[in-house]
Amino acid sequence: MPEAITLYIDYRSPYSYLVKDDAYQLEQDFRVRIEWLPLCIDLPGAHGTPETRGQREWAKVKYLYMDCRRIAAKRGLTVKGTVKIYDPTLVSIAMLYAKQHGVFRRFHDAILPRFWNREFDIEDLAVVNKALADAGAPAVGFDAFLAGAGKAQFAEIQTRAAQQGVFGVPTFVFRDELFWGTDRVPMLRERLQEARL
Repeated sequence: MPEAITLYIDYRSPYSYLVKDDAYQLEQDFRVRIEWLPLCIDLPGAHGTPETRGQREWAKVKYLYMDCRRIAAKRGLTVKGTVKIYDPTLVSIAMLYAKQHGVFRRFHDAILPRFWNREFDIEDLAVVNKALADAGAPAVGFDAFLAGAGKAQFAEIQTRAAQQGVFGVPTFVFRDELFWGTDRVPMLRERLQEARL
């Protein structure tokens, strides 16, 4: 039976987008199963808001996007900077709903490139509902999940991530060891080889 590796992502993080295919490849190359979980990173706390950022914070944000674009270009992907700091709660709970109905990958693969091309609003309920339906999730039931079980699951995931010491995305957790960032995937692959998986 495949061993579980938890992967925390935030749809607002371009690095979470760029790690997608690396994570899929881990499942192909090793006896592991990726357990995708949504995390809400405190972006204003990390980088300030557009109104409060100083010169240093703006330089860091600009560098991060430059870095993401370099990685994306090597993969034939596009990463455009977002136009605002989005609230990821709706799309994160939709991710959990898609997982519950066995259509996570279709949902995930459809929305990520569109979001990073500024073609998908992760805060728009109608848009997210359509993406769920297009992926094959039942249209009836998401509103109740969003207000009830999904909201509770999302909150529990945030608490568990904090308890595990997760502070950024993407973060893989393998046997209680954290691997943060796309550049840590080779190190994780080494651990999996050492574990004979």
